[in-house]
Amino acid sequence: MRALLLLAAAAIAAPAAAQTVASPDGRLVVTLGTTADDQPSYTLRVAGRTVIAPSPLGLEFERYAKLSNGLRVTATDATTGEDRYALTAGKVASVAERYHQIVVHMAERDGRHRRLDLIVRAYDTGIALRYAVPRQPDLTSLRLVNELTQFAFAGDYACAGLNLGSFGTSHEGEYDPVRASAIRPHNLYELPLVCDTGAGGPTIAIAEAAVEDWPAMYLTGIETGATGVAARLTRQPDDPAVAVTRAVGDGALSPWRVVMVAPSAGTLIENTLLTSLNPAPRGDFSWVKPGKTAWDWWSGPLLAGVPVAGSNAATERAFIDFAASLRLPYMMVDEGWYVNSGGGGTLYPGADPTRPVDGIDLPGLVAYGRQRGVGLILWIHWALLDRDMEKILSYVARLGAKGIKVDFMNRDDQAMIGFYHRLAAATARHHLLLDLHGATHPWGMTRTWPNFITQEGVLGAEYNKWTRRITARHNITLAYTRMLAGPMDYTPGAYRNAAPADFRIAATGPQVQTTRAAELAKYVVFESPLQSVADSPDAYRGQPGLDFLAAVPASWDETRFVSGTMGESIVVARRRGDTWYLGAMTDAARTVTVPLSFLAQATRYSARVWGDGAAATDLVSTARPVDAAATLTLKLHASGGAAAILAPVR
Repeated sequence: MRALLLLAAAAIAAPAAAQTVASPDGRLVVTLGTTADDQPSYTLRVAGRTVIAPSPLGLEFERYAKLSNGLRVTATDATTGEDRYALTAGKVASVAERYHQIVVHMAERDGRHRRLDLIVRAYDTGIALRYAVPRQPDLTSLRLVNELTQFAFAGDYACAGLNLGSFGTSHEGEYDPVRASAIRPHNLYELPLVCDTGAGGPTIAIAEAAVEDWPAMYLTGIETGATGVAARLTRQPDDPAVAVTRAVGDGALSPWRVVMVAPSAGTLIENTLLTSLNPAPRGDFSWVKPGKTAWDWWSGPLLAGVPVAGSNAATERAFIDFAASLRLPYMMVDEGWYVNSGGGGTLYPGADPTRPVDGIDLPGLVAYGRQRGVGLILWIHWALLDRDMEKILSYVARLGAKGIKVDFMNRDDQAMIGFYHRLAAATARHHLLLDLHGATHPWGMTRTWPNFITQEGVLGAEYNKWTRRITARHNITLAYTRMLAGPMDYTPGAYRNAAPADFRIAATGPQVQTTRAAELAKYVVFESPLQSVADSPDAYRGQPGLDFLAAVPASWDETRFVSGTMGESIVVARRRGDTWYLGAMTDAARTVTVPLSFLAQATRYSARVWGDGAAATDLVSTARPVDAAATLTLKLHASGGAAAILAPVR
């Protein structure tokens, strides 16, 4: 529950001086002022160091009209509060973080005297700002081309980002290094953008939160040539002149524009601002159960003993049996199970998710899974749900399936964001888990709709079927970049491991360029409360490491970044109950010493480690007693890793 304690509930006359708000610990200070051409602006200082230089703010309407220049401050409200809440699924079980907030009320000096409010929050771990357009007779609706929000950098920061280049994509690509000065106005960077501010300074990540009735935001170079980035909103496909069309009504709120702040890129992994800045859930979500899922698509499908593997009863029963053998709570039935599906992003005429194909007795499969403790999650093309959401979800719920995987939206304009919210609410009503593929970046919506358990928007393991792009360096970089925005359905667990020099592209029985130990490590390093065990049952049968796959959770009580450098290596520790799990990944061969100071003091633990062997497919398992004063030494091979379970000795 979010507690809000008013320090100054009544508006006070604002002085001409700049408005400031500081984080509870005083390290982060946001100053609101004006630019030389009388436009609202903000500055962020961290521990006395300017991190975001004076940066303009405002809204841009169509035909070059603006609500920005010539605004005067009429009043300021100051409040303090605390985001205190539990997460049903995610990287932590509970959050408690305090903030200070100011709301600066402004109005145009001349003309129509339109009003605009700026809301700014300062946390110890970052800042957030948003626009509020109050109800007013001279501004009853919005037709916005863009926001005028900028993030001007105080230096030429070393950044990492995904340059999509255009709207309307699946948000799948590499987060490459880029100097801030090389980000051009024709670029289109995905959120988050992660930037190292230099020696002695923090690392920041620019993101957004609480996106609703508004399009997603991207980042582009600043037109004036200043070093930094500017907001670019997704345009509407049926009205490309504008990005936002909505009535003001009793008021309109933009999403939060967020700057996460941490001493290093790795410690940003622990940041919880995006969920904190989203609305609290309404209703009972105790039925939402995070967990791992078997998956019938990634391996080809490939299944020994089945003459034609694919969407048929024999294949699905075999995957259900595999899930049950590892105590996985879910099995995902991908495309091809309903009439006229199987076209991927192409929607065939007559496609109908309420009519399974002849080879699948879906009610029988649901019952078969239920008897074995395995619930089914069903793939559905998004356009069918957009067309007839209630009919399809009612059918899926009556079957007794546990959730749906929705695919190929490949948009994040205002209408598509509305679809995300409608679908999250509708699946919640039907007690169905929701996994979005072909989707945009997360923005913390999993707090509001805990059944919206994971999403793609990531260049994940599926690309091993047709490219060589999924390298160890890429995988490690994802943890420092894309994962900061929220859960990512990367789909780890490949057991056909090869050294990069030996890797071969194959659509059926695909390989990966990382060791088996690195694949196990992904279950700890990568956050996804619906975590896939992606390979075929044949690949796992009789192989080592299945005990780890069965034991590792998909949701956590606590997350700690331990060590690493973006693109090179990472070590993450996560706790579930009183047991800790460790994941380590590397690009080059290295020895990593892991201090275990995160363990409970005065408690003895047994550390079971799964590490790299001589070949990419080999696992070496060891066990030893440890405590909080001990260290683990992990010898990681190139493109390798290690996973560990540290359980208290009873």
